Parts: sequence; structure tokens; C-alpha cells
Amino acid sequence: MLFKAIWRVAEPNEALIISGLGAHTRNELADSLGFKIVTGKGTAVLPGFQTSRRLRLDSRATNLQVNCVTQQGIPVQVRGVIIYKVGDDFSSIANAARRFLDQQDSMNGAIHELFTGHLRSIIGNLTVEDLILNRERLTSETRSSAADEMSKLGLVVDSLQIQEIEDETGYITNLGKPHAAKIAASARIAEAQRDQEATEAEQIAAANKAAAWRDAQIKQASYQAEIDEAQARSRQSGPLSEATARQEVVVQETRTAELEAQLSEQRLQSQVRKPADAKAYETVTLSQAERDARIAQAEAEAKETELRAVAQASQVKQAAAADAESVRLRGEAAAAATRATGLSEAEAAKARGLAEAEAAKARGLAEAEAIRARSEALRENQEAVIAQQLAENWPQIVEAGAKAFGNVDHMVVLNGAQGIEEMLAKALTLGGTGLGLARTLLAGGSPATASQQESASVNGAEHPVKPIA
Repeated sequence: MLFKAIWRVAEPNEALIISGLGAHTRNELADSLGFKIVTGKGTAVLPGFQTSRRLRLDSRATNLQVNCVTQQGIPVQVRGVIIYKVGDDFSSIANAARRFLDQQDSMNGAIHELFTGHLRSIIGNLTVEDLILNRERLTSETRSSAADEMSKLGLVVDSLQIQEIEDETGYITNLGKPHAAKIAASARIAEAQRDQEATEAEQIAAANKAAAWRDAQIKQASYQAEIDEAQARSRQSGPLSEATARQEVVVQETRTAELEAQLSEQRLQSQVRKPADAKAYETVTLSQAERDARIAQAEAEAKETELRAVAQASQVKQAAAADAESVRLRGEAAAAATRATGLSEAEAAKARGLAEAEAAKARGLAEAEAIRARSEALRENQEAVIAQQLAENWPQIVEAGAKAFGNVDHMVVLNGAQGIEEMLAKALTLGGTGLGLARTLLAGGSPATASQQESASVNGAEHPVKPIA
């Protein structure tokens, strides 16, 4: 229990500060300070003669919030954090123990005030742009400017971070707006370019698709045309083969006819002309030979040679006459064929002409008979014909007579219903005027006389009806 009461052990994150009787270490620093520093091990502390206290060596952190003004006169607020601790060497521990041993909780306030002053001094020489773009410079200058004070306090800075820089005037916000607008414009331009490229790609794809569809349609149409052509050929193969066969038959028949004609000509040449020519040649040759022989033998044989020549000439004449007769017979046969053809065509034309003439004559007779029948009917019963014509045209006649009342705006009838009946009867009798006029003309009277008679009849039928316009 006694050992436990006097023995003290320093934890890894603390230092024992022992003061009192005989509290010193084997170094000049401890002797000058008048207290003993123990780290990482244990030591005996005599109660009543010595006192031991613990100084924490672990890291501490404090927040910074500094309001200051930049070189441009713009007020800003800087927030940051400082991580610090008591130094591990005896000098730092001694300095910290002399200043904070009984006030270790006040370290944060001291550090805050220390760095606040340095930050205000450093920021006053910088612009807002420097603060934003080069924070490392701010932290390094702050640490270097506070290094002496921190050394005197026995403290070391593990980390100094500027977390945020704000200004109430909106300078930083406005400072970033041009860049933001530039970036936004670049983004919009890039987006528009991408949209344009996408649209162009879509249009190219649509054009390629349309071209492929067109090529496919063209190929399909070409294939369909070939199919239709093959089907048409297949359908026409039968009639075409028949026509070809008929054509070949005609060609063969024509060729046969030509061959037969050539054969006939060859037969004529071989059977008539060549034998005649040979015979004539033979006769002439023999006659000349005999004549020369007989002339050479003697003049006495000339008579005999002459007679023989006459005989041979007669023979030649007969052969020629035979040839002429053959030619004449062929010509007569051809003429007879041509004449027969012409006669048949003439007979056909004559028959058609007679048939057309008979038809025209029959039509003329029928028309003449109809005219004659109408004239006889008119002569025998004029009134019936005229009445029929008037009956057929009676509605038009009554309509023409009624037009006389068409322009009357107001009419006064003096004798009531009887006047209306008489007026209507008078309008209807106007149609009868044409009947009397036609009858007078057919009877041989003049148109003037007929008109006077009709006027008298109409005037005699006048009634007291007074139209008032």
C-alpha cells in the first residue's frame, strides 16, 4: 500500500510534473526549472515533500471564426480549424507546464486569440482572389508567423485548415458569376452542338433508311417486273409458239413454192431450152461442116447442101415455134387467171352496188309513200289533222293566251262569277283562232281574210271585262 501511495506512472499521452524537495532530473533544463518532468515511465513521489501533477500531451482542436478586411477593403469572414498539442520535448513540456498546467482548458482560447490576430494581419495584405485561389499560402504564412509564439507556449500545430471564406457584400458570388456564365454558356454550346450532331446523325440515319427503303422498293419492283415478264412470257408462250409454228409453216410453204418454181424453171431449161440450143448448135455446126465439106468437094453438091440446109432450117423453125407456143400458152393461162379474178371482183362490186341501190330505192319509196299518205290524210280530213296538232299543242296555246293577263296588277270584274267565266272562255277561244286560220288557208283563202274572220268572231264574243293596270 505504501508503494502504491508513493508511486506515480505517466500515461503515453501525458507528462508528470513533479515539484518539491529533490524534484529534479539529470539535465540542465530540469535543474533550471526547479521541477521534474517524467514521460512514459513511473517515479516515486514523496507525500508531503513532493507534488505531482499531470499535463496532457494529446491533440486539441479549436475552431476559428475571424471577421477581417482584405487588401481591397472587402469585409470577409474566415472559418477554420486548428489542431495542436503540447510539444513532446522537455522544453515544450516545460513551457506549457509553466503557462497552462493549472489552466489547460484555457489553451483553446489562447490559441484562438493568437491565430485570430495573425489571420487578420495576413488577410489584410491579401486580396479576395488570393484567399480563394491560394489558401495554402494563407495557412503557411499563418503558421510561420505564429511559430515563435507557439514555441514559447510549448505548443506545436499539427494542422491548420481554412474551411470557408464568406463575404456579406456578395463579392465572391459575383466574382464567380462570369466564370459560371462562361461555363454555362460553354455547357449550352456543347449541348447545342451535341443536339445538332444528334439531329444530323438522326437525319443521316433517316436519309440512309429512306435510301435503303428506296433501293429495296426498286429491287422489289425490278424483281416484280422480271416475275411479270416471265409470267407474260409464260402466258404468251402458247400463242407465240403457235404463231412461230404457223410462221415456219408459211416459210416452208413459201420455200416449197419457190423450190417448185425453180424446179419448173430448171425442167424448162433442161427439157426445152437446152435441148433446143443443143440441137440448134448441133445443126448449125453440122450444116457449116457439111457446107464447107460440100463446098470443098464440088460446086455440084451445093444444091444438095442448100436443100439440106433448108430442111435443117425448117427443123429449127419448128423447134422455135414449139418454144413460142409454150410461152404463149403460159401467158394465156396467166391472163385467164387474172381475167377471172377481175371478173369475180367486178361481179362482187356490182352485186354490192345493186344491193345498196335497192336499199336506197326502198327507203326513198317508203319516205314518198309516207309523204303521200300524210298529204292524202290532210286533203281528206283537214280538220282532224289540224285538231290533232292543236290538241297536241293545246297547253302551249292556252299558256300563250294567258300571258295577256300576266302583266295585269289589278283587275275589276263587273258581273261577278259570270264575268270570270266569260273571261276564261274568251282566253280559251284565242286558241281556236289558229284552227280557223289553218282551215281557211287549206281551203284556199288568203291569210288577211282569215284574220278578219277570226277578229270578227272574237269581237262578237267580247264581254264587259275591264282590266285596270
